[in-house]
Amino acid sequence: MANDKQKLFFRTENVSGDRTDGSSEQGGSLRRPGKDFKPHIFIVAEEAYRNVQGQVEPINQSLVVSGESGAGKTWTSRCLMKYYATVAASSHKCQQTVERIERRVLDSNPVMEAFEDCFKETVEAMVNLGIDAHKQAQIFRILAGLLQLGNVNFSPAPESEPCGLDPQSKEKTAALLRVPADELQECVSIRTLRAGKQSVLLKPCSQAECVVRRDCLAKVIYSRLFDWLVGFINSSMCADDSKWCNFIGLLDVYGFECFLLNNLEQLCINYANEKLQQHFVAHYLKAQQEEYVTEGLQWSFIRYQDNQSCLDLIEGNPSIFSLLNEECRLNRASDAKKFRERLQKELSDNRSMSWDKFSKQPHFIVAHYAGKVSYQIEGMMEKNKDPVPPELLSLMQKSDDLLLKSLFGESDIEGNPRGYSKGITVVSKFKNSLENLMKILHSTNPHYTRCIKPNPDCKPLTFKKEEVITQLEACGIVETIHISAAGFPIRVPYDNFVQRYGLIANTRLPAQGAENEDQIALGPVVQDILNLVLTTRSSAPNPTINNNMMVHCGKTKVFLTHAMLELLEEQRYRVHSRKAFSIQCCWRRYQHRKRVIRTKCATFIQAVVRAWLVRKEVRRWCKAATVIQNKWRSWRALMDSMAEMELDDAEDLQEKEKARSSFLPPAAVSSWILKLAMSFNPSVTVTLTTTGFHKVMSIMATLKIPFRTGKYKVETNQFRHGVASIRAQPQGSVKLHMQKSPLRYAHMYPGAHTDKATGFNQILLDTSCVYLTHPTIRTM
Repeated sequence: MANDKQKLFFRTENVSGDRTDGSSEQGGSLRRPGKDFKPHIFIVAEEAYRNVQGQVEPINQSLVVSGESGAGKTWTSRCLMKYYATVAASSHKCQQTVERIERRVLDSNPVMEAFEDCFKETVEAMVNLGIDAHKQAQIFRILAGLLQLGNVNFSPAPESEPCGLDPQSKEKTAALLRVPADELQECVSIRTLRAGKQSVLLKPCSQAECVVRRDCLAKVIYSRLFDWLVGFINSSMCADDSKWCNFIGLLDVYGFECFLLNNLEQLCINYANEKLQQHFVAHYLKAQQEEYVTEGLQWSFIRYQDNQSCLDLIEGNPSIFSLLNEECRLNRASDAKKFRERLQKELSDNRSMSWDKFSKQPHFIVAHYAGKVSYQIEGMMEKNKDPVPPELLSLMQKSDDLLLKSLFGESDIEGNPRGYSKGITVVSKFKNSLENLMKILHSTNPHYTRCIKPNPDCKPLTFKKEEVITQLEACGIVETIHISAAGFPIRVPYDNFVQRYGLIANTRLPAQGAENEDQIALGPVVQDILNLVLTTRSSAPNPTINNNMMVHCGKTKVFLTHAMLELLEEQRYRVHSRKAFSIQCCWRRYQHRKRVIRTKCATFIQAVVRAWLVRKEVRRWCKAATVIQNKWRSWRALMDSMAEMELDDAEDLQEKEKARSSFLPPAAVSSWILKLAMSFNPSVTVTLTTTGFHKVMSIMATLKIPFRTGKYKVETNQFRHGVASIRAQPQGSVKLHMQKSPLRYAHMYPGAHTDKATGFNQILLDTSCVYLTHPTIRTM
């Protein structure tokens, strides 16, 4: 990708917005069968994301972003991290955890890139990474101490006396680093010499040596602090090793550098780029063409630029690195001219090395894959040694700053009392670190992203064709385009192919045997699957493997183009959809039957429970009714017995009434049932077989009702048949209401009676029935 030198805004909100049809069961996918996309950094990231989850063969993935300085590698890496953070947020359940990891992944970049540069952005990134305010204060105090240490100047002094330091700068530096000021001055101005195990000599350093020791202290503190930050960021984002299954590695390597003055730093950076270029050539160009021939494909080799001679010049034996390490181990004064003569003597046969005969400075020229670079030899051996005096390490261990003290463990001095690394130089450590990186890259499936600088002046929207073509040819992209156009970028072993796409033809892997024999036996099965897909999806008149340029079957592998892979994935998705629909139907039918059975069981249980509750309630009611009946019968019997006892004491005045009113026909009152008066108003109903008003008076006389006292109310009806009733109201008036009688003297009565009811304050006549023919008298 080319850097147009202006800021672009990528809309990553919809990166996973179309991932709803489930075309890939491993997660979302930007790429869909039948769709063609333009080259984009997100497409590369998507392909790695799909491959790491086992589209065909699960394997770790690596994304290598390379290019010259200023080509946009860091911005491209940040876009990749933003993409993966967005994809993870749309596919994981724990949204808060994903957002936390996203912030830490994206904020790790400005901490490393803008450390000691952009203060506000760095502080915000540190907060998101989990570095608290106290730890931030310690980090910034150490950085301030390093800046102040660079301001320390040394005054010249005699050889037998140490150089003087600027008192103000010395005190400020010691206060920031939390070390004694006197010991700081002694460590940077006096060198400790050890002769044997016990002899210690102190020698004052010259002004130049004091500057070197000052810079050495600053570098070692900054290096330890930077390593601590890297370790903290990795620990805050990295999961447990036990939970790892596959990973996607992102490598943002140094850009190829070529300045007016180049030294050991540029040599190491360009050496790393040479190693990555060799990995690209070996993986994509050389190995791919050799595999075509081994598998029996008709292939003509395409020539490409190999940088093996340049790597032999830098890391071989003999090489620049080996001679430089030998020169440093001799422990003698550095001589740039003698080292140049040795390089010319030992490495003159290598065509990648040359010299400028007109240059007065000791140098050598290396022909890299990206162009020739001239390196200055002056100061290269001192940088390679990079010694750290033991007194400087001891001083840092005495610091009152806990973070600074923790950066310098006691093992630094105990392992090597003299404080100087034995045989471990800068190029040795760099080479070992690079070899470990290459081992990881060789174990993964790499994806290369080449960043191209459109113009050397870094101007926006300026494109120089010659500059771009030179970069494309130097990094091997031209040869890569030729091989990709004529080759098959996707190679899958037979067993993995049948395991993934065998369901298209309902094919399974045969019994396991020898590996080579299995691969040969699977050849016809693979051809059947491919023929079925080509017959179903291809628009060619006679689509078969033999006359199709999208696929080729080798001896043990299937070689596919991206178009053929899309056809296979689309057919596999269709088969998966049909089978998933069948499974869903069966599952829904099973669930429906299960719900019906559960409903019937629940209904039966409810009926049984309701019946049991009703029977329980009926038993309770029966028991309560029995108790009530028993109590009622007892009370009824008690009342009857008391009423009989009072009736026995009552006086029968019937005979006396007959004697008094002999002219009236006898009237008999039968079926009297009397009970004790209750607290409510009792009533007495009398039915008798007689006629005439005087008969009523006889009944009153018989009952001895004092109708003149006004305590009772008597109503009569002489013209209707019915029931005559008497309701006694205690302490109430009795009034006689009569209709006008047609008889003479009917409104008159013989005289007053003084008879009273015997023994009853209240009379309750429960039941008394005597049938009455005419008239009906109702007495209240």
